[in-house]
Amino acid sequence: LIYAAAKAVAENPGESFNPLFIYGGTGLGKTHILMAIVNHLRLKNPSKNVLYTTCEQFTNQLIDAISRGKNNGPEFRNTFRNVDILLIDDIQFLSGKQQTQSEFFHTFNELIMQNKQIVIASDKPPVEIDVLEERLRTRFEGGLVADVQKPELETRVAILKKKSEEKKVVIDISVLTHIAEKGGEDIR
Repeated sequence: LIYAAAKAVAENPGESFNPLFIYGGTGLGKTHILMAIVNHLRLKNPSKNVLYTTCEQFTNQLIDAISRGKNNGPEFRNTFRNVDILLIDDIQFLSGKQQTQSEFFHTFNELIMQNKQIVIASDKPPVEIDVLEERLRTRFEGGLVADVQKPELETRVAILKKKSEEKKVVIDISVLTHIAEKGGEDIR
């Protein structure tokens, strides 16, 4: 589902699954999915203005704009509102940041009104992000909300096999299977 949604977004930004909200545990590949969308867009649509950022970077740039005075507000807004596709990682860090939430709310609305694509990644679904304004929560849920699950055993073995081939290391399939069975909860 996430692969199909990410591909649809990368092929035709703003036309479906807007916003695309991807969530899942640490190490399951959310950032890789965002970067795959960015890479595809830059390859197939080099004229599109694509911006990947993290919630922390968004917050830090907002704080910087505020600390430098009122004349920097429009510059900050232009950075995030004059894009064709905004991808923002770790949105759960908006939790409890009232002014950042307000600014992101207005950025979100502006982009959606212009039919620009938004892709969001989080370690939890919108409903579980603590101290998040309801108006943001409902907007996050307004498109496709999809969770990244831990891959099945066969997929984990295939990943390990591919990595061993890339490193030119021969490892018996029984060893790869054992590692895949006993490995942690994430892909790393």
